[in-house]
Amino acid sequence: MPQSELLKRVVRALNESDIPYMITGSFVSSLQGEPRSTHDIDILVALRPSAIDSLVVAFPPPDFYLDRDSIIRAIKDRGMFNLIYVPEGDKVDFWILTDEPFDRSRFARRRREIVLGEELVISAPEDTILAKLRWAKLSGGSEKQFVDALRIYEVQYPNLDLKYLERWAKDLSIAKLWQRLKQEAETVM
Repeated sequence: MPQSELLKRVVRALNESDIPYMITGSFVSSLQGEPRSTHDIDILVALRPSAIDSLVVAFPPPDFYLDRDSIIRAIKDRGMFNLIYVPEGDKVDFWILTDEPFDRSRFARRRREIVLGEELVISAPEDTILAKLRWAKLSGGSEKQFVDALRIYEVQYPNLDLKYLERWAKDLSIAKLWQRLKQEAETVM
C-alpha cells in the first residue's frame, strides 16, 4: 500500500473513532515548503483511553503492528507510539497531545485542507516552522529540519503570521535558529 493510502486509512480510522488529530512533521513540511521523501508520518493526537480499542481493531495483524500496551504507555507518559505497515515497513508516529502551551496552541490552530483528494487536518505553516526549528535544536543542529523550516518560510512568507513566529521562537528558546532562518531566506515579496 502506498504511503498516501496508509495515511488515508489512518485518517479514516481517527475520524471513525472520533480522535482529534493533526498531521505534522516532514509530510506536512513537504506540502507547505519543498517536497522531499519521508519514511514516516507524524500525527499529533488527542487520544482518550476509551478510543484505544477502536484504533487497534482498525489495524489488525499480520499487515499491521500496533501495540495496545505501547498506546497505553504513550497516553500515560504523554509520549508517542507507532503503527507499522509490516509489508513495506512504512510507519506512522502518533504523538500524544500534551498540556505544553505550544502543543495546545498549534493544535488549536490546525487547519483542514484537501490533500491527496482527502480532507486532512494539518498543522499551520507557522507551527510547522516552529516545530522543525525545535527539532533542529533538539537533534543537535539537524540541517534537514532547519532546511524544511526555511523552505516553508520561503514558500509561505506572504501569508505567515510573523508576530506569532517571533513570540514562539522566543518562548521555545529557538530565537537563534529563527534569526538564522530569516537571514538565509530568499522570499519573494
